[in-house]
Amino acid sequence: MIHNLDYDTRLTLERLLPRIQPKASSDAEWRDFRTNLDAQFPRLFQLLRGLYGNQYDFFYHLESLLHILFDAFQERPKVLRQQDRQRLKDPLWFKREQMLGAACYVDLFAGDLKRLRDRIPYLKELGLTYLHLMPLFKAPADNSDGGYAVSDYRQVNPDLGTMAELKRLASALRKEGIVMVLDFVFNHTSDEHRWAVQAQQGDPEYLDYYFCFDNRDELAPYEPYLREIFPEVRPGCFTWREDMQKWVWTTFNSFQWDLNYRNPAVFNAMLGELLYLANAGADVLRFDALAFVWKQAGTPCENLPEAHRLIQAFNAAARIAVPGVLFKSEAIVHPDEVVRYIDFDECQLSYNPLFMAMLWNSLATRDVRLMTRSLQARFPIPDDTAWVNYIRGHDDIGWTFDDTIAWSLATDPDHHRRFLNQYYTGQFPGSFARGVPFQENKTTGDCRVAGQLASLAGLEKAIDDQNDEEIDRSINRILMMHALILSAGGIPVLYIGDELGLLNDYSYQQDVHKQNDSRWVNRVPIGDAQLELRHQPDTPNGRVYAGLQRLIRIRKQTPLLGNASTHIVDTGNVHVFGLTRHRDAETLVVLANFADFEQSLDRHLLQSLLPAGSERIVDLLDDGQALPDGHRVSLQPHQVRWLVAERQGV
Repeated sequence: MIHNLDYDTRLTLERLLPRIQPKASSDAEWRDFRTNLDAQFPRLFQLLRGLYGNQYDFFYHLESLLHILFDAFQERPKVLRQQDRQRLKDPLWFKREQMLGAACYVDLFAGDLKRLRDRIPYLKELGLTYLHLMPLFKAPADNSDGGYAVSDYRQVNPDLGTMAELKRLASALRKEGIVMVLDFVFNHTSDEHRWAVQAQQGDPEYLDYYFCFDNRDELAPYEPYLREIFPEVRPGCFTWREDMQKWVWTTFNSFQWDLNYRNPAVFNAMLGELLYLANAGADVLRFDALAFVWKQAGTPCENLPEAHRLIQAFNAAARIAVPGVLFKSEAIVHPDEVVRYIDFDECQLSYNPLFMAMLWNSLATRDVRLMTRSLQARFPIPDDTAWVNYIRGHDDIGWTFDDTIAWSLATDPDHHRRFLNQYYTGQFPGSFARGVPFQENKTTGDCRVAGQLASLAGLEKAIDDQNDEEIDRSINRILMMHALILSAGGIPVLYIGDELGLLNDYSYQQDVHKQNDSRWVNRVPIGDAQLELRHQPDTPNGRVYAGLQRLIRIRKQTPLLGNASTHIVDTGNVHVFGLTRHRDAETLVVLANFADFEQSLDRHLLQSLLPAGSERIVDLLDDGQALPDGHRVSLQPHQVRWLVAERQGV
């Protein structure tokens, strides 16, 4: 197979593979590895040569990488190898209408990994096929940024269990058809990681794993160009370590040390950690803070071309050793930059922060024009990739949208963001929301917003006010947003607790380790009492759960909500958002009314979106009832319609 490769690639493999092949346990094993290697190595070689080819020891690190890949391939459990083969035959398995995701913290949802296995029946009842476990690895005890300061990628936080228990959980989930998603925190480690400890002791090998500077003058080529991520809590992007007499690059926190990917040894080391997690049972790896991973003097050190090449190299390497594993991008940056990470050869999945922000924007303004125009420009992505659509997560809401589009609607983007911050923190007159400011700047009014979905959607305030009409309205808002993420295309992901309508938890304000991080307001413990709320149909919690269950059931019965194309449409009504789903000759139209009053659309618009001659139109969310005759199509406040043309003879 070598003769089919270009000269440089062929020569490289001819020199290096004889040093790897003796490790093979059989000819069949070597053939399987070579099949994957020949498919991906030319791309991997070109990417790595572009990143590291000018370094004198490039081929030493390349040989080390091949050993890492073959070792991981050999160590891959038999059941995962079989799964790899199945997924290679069905590469778009993640785009089916059955896909439904959720994210949770293990300790908040179940206590530990063992008890999480006991909650698999609840996950099955909910309809999940994808479970994202928030960071669960060993981390500093006092402050770990919610687990995102990893001290050991191969040890689970002892309070949660062991790596053996994580593997047992992965196996149990797999048997129930639920893929396991783990975070790959690869921009930085904690300062308690073994590599950082070695650097603190002055080991030159590990000092080069990070960015360490002897004096402040060395920061000058970088510091003026960098933005501060958490300016109110920890200004700057560098930390002075008195024990080392050095400055260390720390983009997010003083205890989170940025890794130096200019060093090929760092790439190889982190690839080893990635493959270990894949072989432990991770089906999807969420690439955390991927926009920041490459540093270049004189630039903002975000979204650089080398960052993309780095992730593409991880992608090519993974498809050699663990080809069934997918990558998910966590790029909370400008919408134009978000879509650049989405590619089957980079990250097959990506969070959709624009859609999330625009849902909340339209809920506050009752106006869908900014959402419609934003998504028309940025929703399309390659057919072999998928958005991960969500309403809320473990983090805060930042108001991601394109200022140019806002100006085209005669909206000052800065003023509008301040309005949204005030609205969702309950400071704007008439607001229904109960959110909490995160990283608030009292001088500029700039901040982000934290809060549980139900509290942000008005349920907390309505319950406190004992206003039954507002409770109904809040529940309808919650279900409307879920109906949209369930129908827009891609993988809808819930944040565990939102399906139960749980409200903000303000207890973090009494915890000295959490009180400066208001995001804990939406990290709510979920015990048996909270789960029991779903069985109380007359409560807001039971109503949210039942309504969401119905939406999920209908989605899973509707192939057009799976692997089909999505088009955002202008409905001609500023309060009604619309999109269509297309596959072959079939079309489904989604309409959502963001207004507090009934709205209507011209029926001719609807008929122009559906196949020609569609006279009898049915609403899947109205038990398949046909729309009444007439020239207008009505939507009640916060109503969503999933409309299809009834087939001939049905």
